Amino acid sequence: MLNIVSILVGLVAALLAFVGLIPLLGWVNWLMLPVAFVGLVLGLLSSSNGGRNLCMVVIIIGILRLMLGGGLF
Repeated sequence: MLNIVSILVGLVAALLAFVGLIPLLGWVNWLMLPVAFVGLVLGLLSSSNGGRNLCMVVIIIGILRLMLGGGLF
């Protein structure tokens, strides 16, 4: 059950990350990262790896986008 919730949270975070890829909307990635971290924690608590892996990929994409946009480091 937690894996399904983690996947749903990961999909919401992925949608926000997709919006954050649009120029001038990179600030959305700052909103997406906490959502993805919540999904990651839920994925860690579940017995399956699907939700955890999805949230980890979304977090990596968000961090890379922030680094490229100059909003991180």
